[in-house]
Parts: sequence; C-alpha cells; structure tokens
Amino acid sequence: MLRCDAIAACSEEEDRITRRYLTPAMKEAHGKLAGWMRSAGLAPRTDAAGNLIGRRSAAPLDGSRPRVLLLGSHIDSVPGAGRYDGVLGVLAALAAVEAFGRREPLPFHVDVVAFSEEEGVRYATPYLGSRAVAGTFDYELLTRPDRSGVLMEDAIRAFGQNPRLLPEAAYRPEDVLGFVETHLEQGPLLEAAGRSVGVVSAVAGQSRLLVRLTGRTAHAGTRPMDQRQDALLAAAGVVAAVRAEGLATPGLKATVGRLDVLPNTRNVVPGRVDLSMDVRHAEDAVRVAAVGRLLEQAIDLAAAEGCELTVEENQNQPAVKMDAKLGARCGALLAELGQAGPAMVSGAGHDAVVMAAEFPAALLFLRHPGGISHHLDEAADVADVAVAVELLVRLMKRLAAPDDPRR
Repeated sequence: MLRCDAIAACSEEEDRITRRYLTPAMKEAHGKLAGWMRSAGLAPRTDAAGNLIGRRSAAPLDGSRPRVLLLGSHIDSVPGAGRYDGVLGVLAALAAVEAFGRREPLPFHVDVVAFSEEEGVRYATPYLGSRAVAGTFDYELLTRPDRSGVLMEDAIRAFGQNPRLLPEAAYRPEDVLGFVETHLEQGPLLEAAGRSVGVVSAVAGQSRLLVRLTGRTAHAGTRPMDQRQDALLAAAGVVAAVRAEGLATPGLKATVGRLDVLPNTRNVVPGRVDLSMDVRHAEDAVRVAAVGRLLEQAIDLAAAEGCELTVEENQNQPAVKMDAKLGARCGALLAELGQAGPAMVSGAGHDAVVMAAEFPAALLFLRHPGGISHHLDEAADVADVAVAVELLVRLMKRLAAPDDPRR
C-alpha cells in the first residue's frame, strides 16, 4: 500500500495524479517499480510497447521448456486519477511473488506485468500495452499523433524503445499458462456482499454510439414556440429514453455521457446536438436489442420535433468470457479463504479483455469502499489486499503441484 503511495507521486501534475502513456511520469514509475522487482529477485525488462515486466525464472523439474504465468495490470492513469486503479493489481502481483519467496522452486516462469497503457488517454485508443503482449497490436496506430502532435512511434523512441521491435513483445499462446489480473471493482457489489475479493466470469459487451440530431437554429426571442425545430429538446427526450431503457432491462447499463450543443448560445434555439450513447450488457443479444429499441425511440423523438437523426459512429465490443477453468480454480481458493461468492460481471473493460482472446485469463475484483474510481478519493482496504495476495500465492503453489487433487 505504501508502494501505491510512492507510484502516485509519479505524476505529470503537482496537484493530482496523471500518468499517461510513455511520459516522464511513467518513466519515473518504472524506475521505482523496477527497483522493487530487483529486490524481490525478479529480472525486469521493458518491451517495445513500454510494458515493464519482471520475471521470476522457472526451475523446471523434467528438463522441458517452462511456460509462463502472467500476473499484473496497468500502470497508466486517467487525468486526476486515484492511486489504486491498475497500479494495485501490479503491486499485488509483485507482493505475491515476494510472499512466495525465492527458495521454493516453480516449474514455470512468473512474469509480473505492468502494462504501459490501458486507459486510452494519450492516443485515444485503449489497451496498447496488453495488445502488444497478446500479439494484436494495430501497427497503423504508430503514425497517430497525440494532442501535442507527437506520433506514437516517436513517443516510443523517446521512451528508449524501438517500435520496430513491437512484434517481439508478443507471447506465444502455447507458452502461456494463464493471465490473472487483480483490479478494483470500481463498483459497490462486493462491499454490499461483505466480500474482499470476487471472481469475474465475463466482461460486458459495449456499444458506443455518436448520434446527431439536426434541427434548425433560430432566434430565441422571435421564433414562435410552435414553429421550432429544437435539437436540444429532442436530445433531452433521447437522454430520458436511454435512462428508462437501462432501468427496464435487467443487467443493462445505458448512459449518455456527452452532449455537444451548437451553437450553444443563450439566445439561440439549438440547431444541432451530438450525443453519446454507451450501452453495456453481459449478453450481446440483449445489448444489441436494447440499442435497436433506443434508436427507434430516438428517430420518433427527433421526428416529433422536426429534426433529423443520423448515427455518426457505432462501435461494438462483444462480451468477453473469462477462462472457466482458471476462474473456477480462483473461486475454489477464495472458498478456502472464507470468501466464496457468486461470479461477477464487469461493466468496465480491463486488460483481461484483450488477454482473454489469446490466453486463459482470470479477472479478480477487489472490494472498493465507496465505489469511487478515477478520483483522488479512490480507496482500498489493506485486509482485502492481503486476501488477494494470499490467493495469488496459493494459486502459484497449486499450479506447481500437478498431483494435488485440488489443482
């Protein structure tokens, strides 16, 4: 927990925590984390995507080529972040390797991974770190500029890495025993259930839409009320419909998080509004059906106000199921620790989403007091962290004992 405080001090801003992809603040965080890795007997390295990876080398018993167990999360942050999102998963993994000790051999490598980018802040696309490790990195992104005009490939070079070596960052699926990510729940369910840690069975699919409502700009003082084509009024109806759909469909999360109003002037009837829709559900069919209903309602609401509706963007990310076997093993270990509970569904995306497409992956949620995330008031209890660390220690022992009937 003290290490989380130390990493929190690695920030681009003095008054809040901001640590974007491949910035000097991340370089400073890498320096601290690499030092702790060396003290724990791990060999740290940085790959071409800027991921910091510390390896506890295997001691294979039969002369075979050892596989690798990946443990970790991300170390970048949103602007104005808390000190535990992502970072706690990296440091819990490191603590578990330290608690396991150096004397007891393992027949597989353990790599503690601090992914360099998950939040999608600097280059407006998430999971750059985990996509490099999973071998699904989009190389066209290398020529994308950030808001300051710095191309991604140049940022990688400035960080001391070679973008041409990005393919070497990928792990072969046959070499990976599994990936386990520990992350704050960023929600209230574990706190309500009185549980320290939960096992996530799936990450909800997401639909992200940008809807444009086009009416007619007019003078607020001269245009009669019954002759207006008010795009903002139509948008208000859409916002209410999105909320109602989320309440009416079990398990659905539906949100309008952004409105861009034009001309956005006090004495002008709004002529155009762009609004975002964020719709999530663990079952893709339910999510897609909800989006369809919402768009039908939006068309009707727009027509009632004499506005035109167009869908400018429609991005879909399917739901992702975690590995059932690895998840069940983690669940059994939680039961041993007196923390048994129902499987959870994550409404937020995490690096485990990308990793699950290529490797057996498990996602563990840590109780999050207050459920406040991406904020300085983000909290975690040391006793809950201890449960997560102990679970990871037991998992390594169980995976190392193929004859154990509980394996």
